[in-house]
Amino acid sequence: MPISKPILYVCFLVTFSSILPSISPAAWPQVPKGDVYLGFTRTGTDTFYPNVGGLNGWEGALHVKLHKPFLGVEGDVSQYGLGADSSVPRTTTFMVGPRITVGALGPKIFAHALVGGEHSANSGGPTPISGGTLDYALGGGLDVPIAPFFAWRVAGDYLRAPSQSPAGSTPARFSTGLVFRF
Repeated sequence: MPISKPILYVCFLVTFSSILPSISPAAWPQVPKGDVYLGFTRTGTDTFYPNVGGLNGWEGALHVKLHKPFLGVEGDVSQYGLGADSSVPRTTTFMVGPRITVGALGPKIFAHALVGGEHSANSGGPTPISGGTLDYALGGGLDVPIAPFFAWRVAGDYLRAPSQSPAGSTPARFSTGLVFRF
């Protein structure tokens, strides 16, 4: 059953807005450490729909450590498209799940298992698309320090939307970008 775009956004906002009120300025010293990521991402061929090809886009993620030093939770939002052509679908995904991070002061290696939703739509072309569904990503990456509080991330995921991804697709996602560690 397709999930509508407003429902996906409401679920995302409710999840993250429920966390914010519990963090008062007096509680900041007790807030777990983590990182924020923003970068470029590319999907494999036909990841979400047939005959779409690989899509370029942006990805943002927030990771908060729950139990030092390894276990944390990660929220991930990304949007994909290919140029300004209205016949090409725009796909937005949001996912959340556990993340395990290994590394001391230098490079950090991580693995995550994320689950959430995706919404794809186009406004023109011979095959109109509008719908949303469950998606998941299994993967990991490497954060290499480049300055105090900053690192460069290279990551890869097995990205799939089971009810949308066609047979013969390349269910992959590659990401690279800047990480701010707090």
